[in-house]
Amino acid sequence: GSLVVNYPFDDDEQGIAIYSKSPDDAVFQQLALSYSKENRKMYQGSPCKDMYPTEYFPHGITNGAQWYNVPGGMQDWNYLHTNCFEVTIELGCVKYPKAEELPKYWEQNCRSLLQFMKQV
Repeated sequence: GSLVVNYPFDDDEQGIAIYSKSPDDAVFQQLALSYSKENRKMYQGSPCKDMYPTEYFPHGITNGAQWYNVPGGMQDWNYLHTNCFEVTIELGCVKYPKAEELPKYWEQNCRSLLQFMKQV
């Protein structure tokens, strides 16, 4: 896990981790930023220092393929085949948080979710 919003493309023709710009890159960045700006820890860009000390996401967002290459990912497929704009929101460094920690996740993401919905 991590704490970041990633946007298409998740794959590139070379199959390597490199920025893979979609035709709607600016829109995807706006959508991703609308979410991350409301989550202070995400927006700072280095949320998982203990686990991934060199990982940094400027303003809490990243192009999927630049982070790591995912051939055949759902957000790319939906964008290309149905014109559905999807982003992937990674909510935390721990993949399976304990149940008692879930209220904290809600608090950290409530404003982000509302801001994201306003983008419609």
